[in-house]
Amino acid sequence: MVHELAEFEREPESCHLTDDQLTAALFGDRPALYGHVAVGEDDTPHGFALWFLNFSTWEGVHGIYLEDLYVRPGHRGTGAGAALLAELARICVERGYRRLEWVMLDWNPAADFYAAIGASVTENWLPYRLTGPALERLAQRAPAVRR
Repeated sequence: MVHELAEFEREPESCHLTDDQLTAALFGDRPALYGHVAVGEDDTPHGFALWFLNFSTWEGVHGIYLEDLYVRPGHRGTGAGAALLAELARICVERGYRRLEWVMLDWNPAADFYAAIGASVTENWLPYRLTGPALERLAQRAPAVRR
């Protein structure tokens, strides 16, 4: 379904995830990625949520960063996405996490759904990303550190 999400987000050529990589990330010795799958009564997958922990230095507690939420087109509007988000909210409340955060593409029609559940756009904060050659150039500037 991750590759289906890449199609939906109009970047199928950018998704290089393999089954082995996902399995290792979720079930390896020290997993740092967590996931939930929404399934129908016949056990067919309708959607998924992949997330990891973040940390607020101001609040002093962890939170959940939702990396991906995807519901297959034929199952949108069925409550699958709401159920996945509700489960993540439940985990936050149960564990004392103070926030559940994510980003989305500005054209995604899910904006109305997110607003309906009370989510708000984080104003004054801009997402940044460092990848590829820029990431490599910055890494070369790191001082030598004894480990």
